[in-house]
Amino acid sequence: MSLYAIADTHLSFGTDKPMDSFEGWQDYTSRLEKNWNKLVEEDDDVVIAGDISWAMRLTDTRKDFAFLQQLPGQKLIMKGNHDYWWTTASKFYRFCEENGFQNMYVLHNNCYFYNEYALCGTRGWFFEEERSGQHDEKVFHRELCRLEASLQAAGDRPKLCFLHYPPRYRGYECPEILKLLRRYGVRACYYGHLHGASHKLAIEGLWDGVDFRLLAADYLNFRPAKIISEEMQENGGQSAAHLLE
Repeated sequence: MSLYAIADTHLSFGTDKPMDSFEGWQDYTSRLEKNWNKLVEEDDDVVIAGDISWAMRLTDTRKDFAFLQQLPGQKLIMKGNHDYWWTTASKFYRFCEENGFQNMYVLHNNCYFYNEYALCGTRGWFFEEERSGQHDEKVFHRELCRLEASLQAAGDRPKLCFLHYPPRYRGYECPEILKLLRRYGVRACYYGHLHGASHKLAIEGLWDGVDFRLLAADYLNFRPAKIISEEMQENGGQSAAHLLE
């Protein structure tokens, strides 16, 4: 049993907004499916860190989640800035039950225990919101509260944090989120959102005790990244805060 993660699948089977027209995204769903099936086993877990579907309404995500359903592994999903279909956890679980979608769970105002680890996270916040004049103090505060609630739910377990927005990249930091990561002793922070030319803005590696890594699908060549392997768990997981591949 291993833990994988990826962000920004940007599925659009139920709406007319494919990503194939963007550089590096040609035939991306077939590439994602091929790589996922090659790497992920049925008893593995996969965190999908936001921007899952382009659908505007939950009912329009049916084909996108049907695509994810037929892929192996249990999926832990998070909200991204383009997940306009996002609704309450109870409505999502009812939607899954009605459509026969199994092994899908929402990471939102909670955390999940993965052996000795705690998987925490929320969407986060991004400088582009402020730069565009759309900074909303209430929404920003809500994201901070959600992140802290997730970290508090983890207790004393080693914490791995998943965000959609990067909390730091070249030219910008979100001090409030970084402060929470330090306060709760987060070992690693994984994020998405940065695409194409923006990949060069990503800051990866150890900083202030936290290991940062980018998980955007096009950055990973549509190949889910292994976070924790079965071998790591057997050996105590000392290096589980780092991406393996």
